[in-house]
Amino acid sequence: MDSTFKSDRFHDECGVFGIYGHTEAANLTYLGLYGLQHRGQESAGIASSDGTRIYSHKGMGLVADVFDNDSIKSLAGSSAIGHVRYSTAGESHIKNAQPFVVEYARGGIAVAHNGNIVNAFVIRAEFEAHGSIFQSGMDTETIVHLMSSCKERYLIDRITFALSKLKGAYSLVFLTDKGTMVAARDPLGFRPLCLGRLRDSFVVASETCALDLIEATYIRDIEPGEIIIMDKTGLHSYKPFAPVEPKQCIFEFIYFARPDSHIFGKSVYEVRKNFGRILAQENPVDADIVIPVPDSGVPAAIGYAEESGIPFEKGIVRSHYMGRTFIEPQDAIRHFGVKLKLNAVKDVIKGKRVVVVDDSIVRGTTSRKIVKMIRDARAKEVHMRISSPPSISPCYYGIDTPTTEELIASNHKVEEINNYITSDTLSYLSLEGLYKAVGQDTNFCDACFTGKYPVKVEDEVKAPQLVLFK
Repeated sequence: MDSTFKSDRFHDECGVFGIYGHTEAANLTYLGLYGLQHRGQESAGIASSDGTRIYSHKGMGLVADVFDNDSIKSLAGSSAIGHVRYSTAGESHIKNAQPFVVEYARGGIAVAHNGNIVNAFVIRAEFEAHGSIFQSGMDTETIVHLMSSCKERYLIDRITFALSKLKGAYSLVFLTDKGTMVAARDPLGFRPLCLGRLRDSFVVASETCALDLIEATYIRDIEPGEIIIMDKTGLHSYKPFAPVEPKQCIFEFIYFARPDSHIFGKSVYEVRKNFGRILAQENPVDADIVIPVPDSGVPAAIGYAEESGIPFEKGIVRSHYMGRTFIEPQDAIRHFGVKLKLNAVKDVIKGKRVVVVDDSIVRGTTSRKIVKMIRDARAKEVHMRISSPPSISPCYYGIDTPTTEELIASNHKVEEINNYITSDTLSYLSLEGLYKAVGQDTNFCDACFTGKYPVKVEDEVKAPQLVLFK
């Protein structure tokens, strides 16, 4: 399945969660990670502190597979941080699971990271040249080495020093052996990170859906370039870096975030519906039904149907009950990978002119199989509508994307892509329409659509980073 379906998607990056000052910190972190499971399915981990030391448990697989009652009980203390991972830097291996926990001269510290540090390879090479030993293949480990090399007395100064050396994307949660929790977001604010409260406890999470699960109240987003420290004296906010115009990841709205979340100050569900509405305005077609490619295509398809007046139908059903391993019959089944996950509802599709709404096309192989599946269900016409612009460039800021050569839109015109996926017509949402749907046009990174990178990625950095993505 990995080679036939999942590889034709931009992969979720990671999710982070933390709670300070609660008697059930580890258990609530476990639930918070459940809420963020969509952001990473390769590994999960939790680190906790009782004010004297750090306890840690992590493993490969889904949150429910990694933790049980005994492992949660072993995570003592009233503060905890957690992480779900999809590897954008470092191999899929237990040594790269987070939170990353180390002991250094200032004590124990754990860190969980969502994003990608584009100069990590350069920083690591410099440390190794001076004899430093790295335990993992993660870019996150460079942060700990930078903190360890800093002679400043106070935690905020050591973290500020480390972050000042980084280029790229980071939403971070730290936990010390003294029980202090720290949250930080890079100055451009690539990845989301929010702050909440659960009675007398502070909570941080990649998305608000994790706050909802534990019934915490959303306070606000942690601002780009902000560092927040939570300790026995309360919550303290620092903004040590010069302010710059944010460049938040637009693809969070298109695919990564859960539709019930609020990120970057907006409802993901409403923004996705707006994508569909404007897509219908820009690319109308005479058709009988509008169907989504589930699940991320659903809100945009609803918006398309409402704007066009064409009835919305669930013409494709998605299976939610797949494990990590599949045994394919020796007598090969065509389109095996897609059929494990998606299946057409023939009675809905038969004889109809169908508009199919999806969030993106990466390599095009999955779209081709979906169109074939709908035609096999006896659709009269198949019109593909994509609720984002053509993806032409890879991401270096925490999303696992194919190389430029593998992205079909970087090498082919829309009509050529339409011919390849065998749809009757194919249209994308324009970049202008994308920004109109979001409601602003300056605070987002759109490098995947334009090739304009807000943080320059040098060629000597780009090569090793792409190796890490693999």
